[in-house]
Amino acid sequence: MFELRDYDWKVSAAGRVNLIGEHVDYCGGKVMPAALSLRNTVFVRANGTDRINLAFSDLPLTASLDCGDLMRYRGEKYVSYPAGSALIWQQAGHKLVGCDLYEDCTVPFGSGLSSSAAIEVSTMAALAAAAGERIDPVEIALLSQKAEREFTGVNCGIMDQYASACGRKNHAMLLDCKTLACEYVPIAFGDYALVIANCNKPHNLAESKYNERRAETESALAELRKKAEISCLADLSPAQFERICGVLDGKVRDRARHVVEECARVEAAADAMKRGDMPAFGALLSASHASLRDLYEVTGRELDALASAAQRHPACAGSRMTGAGFGGCTVSLVLRDGVEDFKAYVSAAYEKATGYRAAFYDCTVDDGITVEKI
Repeated sequence: MFELRDYDWKVSAAGRVNLIGEHVDYCGGKVMPAALSLRNTVFVRANGTDRINLAFSDLPLTASLDCGDLMRYRGEKYVSYPAGSALIWQQAGHKLVGCDLYEDCTVPFGSGLSSSAAIEVSTMAALAAAAGERIDPVEIALLSQKAEREFTGVNCGIMDQYASACGRKNHAMLLDCKTLACEYVPIAFGDYALVIANCNKPHNLAESKYNERRAETESALAELRKKAEISCLADLSPAQFERICGVLDGKVRDRARHVVEECARVEAAADAMKRGDMPAFGALLSASHASLRDLYEVTGRELDALASAAQRHPACAGSRMTGAGFGGCTVSLVLRDGVEDFKAYVSAAYEKATGYRAAFYDCTVDDGITVEKI
């Protein structure tokens, strides 16, 4: 039975929505995520042993991890994320103390809103709190990315973990994934609101086409570097890409074209946000979805049906899938006074097209890591 008074620290990290800039973070591009009020919260106390005891608010599961043999938990569903976080934290030279962790996640699993990053980041921050160590959000983001890559097997970029750790309330983040330079852009949607909808077809990145897409973009980069002095695909402008893309074949060319053009859309979206031009911002969302559907091929029937229904509603300025794809969520820019009608229309149209019921999330843009002494 969970009792708040039994714990010493309350540590949380955010889920995230990526407004625009999809599948470019691992190609050195800029992205525009925002941290959400949907979070993973970890209640933690040191226990004076050499074990990490795990319990979860929404899973009938407990586990006791041996701090000296954390690799053995690799591949264990749910347990692998906190176990991998603890191992990478330990390998980075941080003090790992035995502790009790109670994890409470409000980020829907498989939604494309980065429940995995929220768990990794909050777990590392909780381990730091339990050991009395200083919490460095950027370091935790980088180590959490390493945990996802090396322990979980998803060759992800830095966006999810960085947004989860370093988000700022009421701001989007214009994050350069090549340099980690981050500009916080005040969210000024005016008469519009963001609406996040889940297609309710969960995805699993480790079993999806995610790593395949990563390999395709790396193949494209290797060929294009024979024609241009670039360190990543994001170094190319669309005009430069057009001049040299003939060295690429078929699908690999499509993947690279999406990355280059999506990077240009991110810059245009940041400008539109700063100008307060929401129709332009919305149009870029819809253009992003079309590229992810036609060039990168990571949407699928359900996400396409959900985005298409959203785009048809008169109150919607634009809509696209967000996250890695193959299931998960869309993000739409909708006039505030039309939000309820928008939800009703999209819900009905989507269920008719797919047989699935969409879920809509009421959440706000929030801070990344938070730490509270109980």
